Amino acid sequence: MQKDFPRFVSRLTKNTVALILAGGRGSRLKQLTDWRAKPAVPFGGKFRIIDFPLSNCLNSGIRRIGVVTQYKAHSMIKHIQRGWGFLRGEFNEFVELLPAQQRISELDWYKGTADAVFQNMDIVRNYEPDYVLILAGDHIYKMDYGEMLACHVRHQADMTVACIEVPIAEARAFGVMTVDDDERVVNFAEKPDHPTPISGNPERALVSMGVYVFNASFLYEQLIRDADDPHSEHDFGKNIIPHLIDRYRVYSHSFKDSCVNSLPGGEPYWRDVGTVEAYWAANLDLANITPELNLYDKTWPIWTHQEQLPPAKFVFDDEERRGIAVDTMVSGGCIISGATVRRSVLFSNVQVNSFATVEDAVVLPDVDIGRHAYLRRCVIDKGTKIPERMVVGVDRKEDERRFHVTENGITLITPDMLGQHPHHIR
Repeated sequence: MQKDFPRFVSRLTKNTVALILAGGRGSRLKQLTDWRAKPAVPFGGKFRIIDFPLSNCLNSGIRRIGVVTQYKAHSMIKHIQRGWGFLRGEFNEFVELLPAQQRISELDWYKGTADAVFQNMDIVRNYEPDYVLILAGDHIYKMDYGEMLACHVRHQADMTVACIEVPIAEARAFGVMTVDDDERVVNFAEKPDHPTPISGNPERALVSMGVYVFNASFLYEQLIRDADDPHSEHDFGKNIIPHLIDRYRVYSHSFKDSCVNSLPGGEPYWRDVGTVEAYWAANLDLANITPELNLYDKTWPIWTHQEQLPPAKFVFDDEERRGIAVDTMVSGGCIISGATVRRSVLFSNVQVNSFATVEDAVVLPDVDIGRHAYLRRCVIDKGTKIPERMVVGVDRKEDERRFHVTENGITLITPDMLGQHPHHIR
């Protein structure tokens, strides 16, 4: 069911605290996460990845949110302080930052996803929630968590896991679930070599989205039990869920029942942009005529830090020097000066200089592209200065000598690859 009715705000959502796990590096994004955690990576022209779970919480009526950070969190902390400080503490609304601070032991940082929650359990207890919603901070999707909470209560569940169908070949990267006719989880395997297919469909598997609902008191009990287990890796997928399945009421919640504004007849939109290629493709999807992810939806907006920038500008109209952009998203502060841009996403403050051509590119903020440059099928990191006449996307061997090139030929360009100081890319 595609959700196209008003958001599900209820006593359930108001009595829920959300914890967004945003401490991972995301090493498969290569140099994009050298100076920032994966959830802080820019996405969609003006957003950060973490804006999606944060916005889902806000739009769902969940306004008590903790963001759990660890790896190179400065960029994300700055973004949340600037863009998410509008909730009113006097109404018991907040987005709080929960950095790794060795609250349990002076020797240990967060050792796993469950340990990250365990180390902040005293803070969560003080909020006195009835339910705790645990979210991954690094996925792109729109979801009404109120529907999932209602499903959790309807099943009288101890824990509920949001799930989505994916091709069997992709399932190895996720926790794979098997459920019975009542949606109860009967088997769970974290990143198995041979995923179990959905009954009756050998080409698809049911996987966890990294979105969990717990009864608060039950969560505390399980975190304490897991923390006392010397053999545990203290991870929800590897340890917590497998332990619970045969002992307690663990149910699934299908994402198709709570997704927001997917295309009619299409698959519910959820992306793990964990590789350079997936990140490039998900961004460029937004430049399609009818993208699967609707960023222009006024009923379920994505909130973010809104920089004060001038409008985008296109200049020169000479036959050989015309500033144009076709099938492209162009953000505020951009100047396309006598250059041509096709099928691309330009983030804020990008300047494309005369006679340059940019095609099928994701260009992060504050990039300057020199005159006569030719760039195609690439991701350009924040603050990169592309020299005049640089060519990328034509000679793969030459690109591999200078940059990171994916298996399918997407080139990642960062300032340090060009001998430029990377301090300003955060």
